[in-house]
Amino acid sequence: MKRLFALLAACLVATGLHAQYRTTIEDLDDSETVRAFKEHVATLSAAQMEGRKAGSEGERMAAEYMQSQLKSFGIDILSTGNEFQIAEGTDTLSSCNVVGFLQGWDKALNDHYIVIGARMDNLGMDTYTVDGERVNRIYYGANGNATGMAMLLELARKLSYSRTLLRRSVLLVGFGASEKTFAGAWYFLNRSFAADAGKIDAMVNLDMLGLSGNGFYAFTSSNVDMNTLVNTLQGELLPIQASITYQQPYPGDHLVFYEKEIPSVLFSTGRYPEHNTGRDTYGIVDFEGMERELEYIYSYVQALCNGPRPLFRNSDVPKAEEKPVGVYAYSDVDVKPMFLNSADPRVFMERWVYPYLKYPTYAVDNGIQGRVLVQFVVDEKGEVKDVEVVRGIHSTLDDEAVRVISASPKWRPGRLQGKKVKVAMTVSVEFRLDKEKGKFGINGTVIK
Repeated sequence: MKRLFALLAACLVATGLHAQYRTTIEDLDDSETVRAFKEHVATLSAAQMEGRKAGSEGERMAAEYMQSQLKSFGIDILSTGNEFQIAEGTDTLSSCNVVGFLQGWDKALNDHYIVIGARMDNLGMDTYTVDGERVNRIYYGANGNATGMAMLLELARKLSYSRTLLRRSVLLVGFGASEKTFAGAWYFLNRSFAADAGKIDAMVNLDMLGLSGNGFYAFTSSNVDMNTLVNTLQGELLPIQASITYQQPYPGDHLVFYEKEIPSVLFSTGRYPEHNTGRDTYGIVDFEGMERELEYIYSYVQALCNGPRPLFRNSDVPKAEEKPVGVYAYSDVDVKPMFLNSADPRVFMERWVYPYLKYPTYAVDNGIQGRVLVQFVVDEKGEVKDVEVVRGIHSTLDDEAVRVISASPKWRPGRLQGKKVKVAMTVSVEFRLDKEKGKFGINGTVIK
């Protein structure tokens, strides 16, 4: 009983602070995540924020709230170079970005970054006339984009708990003045973080995520690798799945990253009639749906942090995939190399690689999975030589893939014009975990 009264008292305090947040008895059954979402959205879309117009006191308050929340999760704040100005006629508008930082554990990759962003500003306020009287109208922006900011904060919380599992570093950015032609994102890429912009491997934009009943979408500008990751997660037991959309739900900060040729994805629940109106309030938000979306986005971000760097275009092939001098491409020979009397490389994967592959204990314990792209040469004697990792995941998985392929029995060598020749091959070795033990897939074989 004491606990119940304590919860009710806490809720009443919250109600006093946030005019839009109306707690009921039913709210006591909410999960911690749903309660956190409600608190964030109620705070960021409260009347006191006055619509968070770019350069306004409301936007500054939203930035301070985001910064304080990130700090409470133990996330470092990059405190310099985040304030900027925009000229508007004879006036100057002042805004800022909020940038949180989580360092990855992998020394080979922790100077590369995944940026997760959400816009902080909205349209602010205006006035209109009713029966001859001037009335203020607030564009609360609960779904646009208090929900995206709330998603960023709860994602930051989850990532802070699992920071030891992240190979790449993560930048969590609240973008200011996004409604002013994405000024905050432009300033971040071209000014405050310009020196390291080339080390940003991917960007995730969170915008308008509070109406999952309308659908849950991933817009990648048709990037193959970012789409592949969405498709890969279709096989995971997640409470919701994103649908790839080829029609952009809304323009957003991801476009600035795309122009810099950084693979980007926008997660959104799409268009809704209350957008950019005074009806975009706390009451329209589906918080339980947001909790389901959080699990999906968390899995997507983890895969970005720990997997191969997504390519911006198909032609961005790593140089290491080029075949060595004096070696013929698999497609160029008349007779393909054969393993166990089969020229189908899947036989090599199914009969040799996967039966003898062992999932490293460290990778199992730390949830590391993905595909290791391995190149090797079958020489004139049918021996496997020059085994090397083209695109790796983690040293433990990379080394295991190389070990098994290097131990391959002899092949029947390839031939060109009747002569035995060296042939370069590339295969994709998949390490895939289930919840209880490591296991291997046999899909994704690549031949070049």
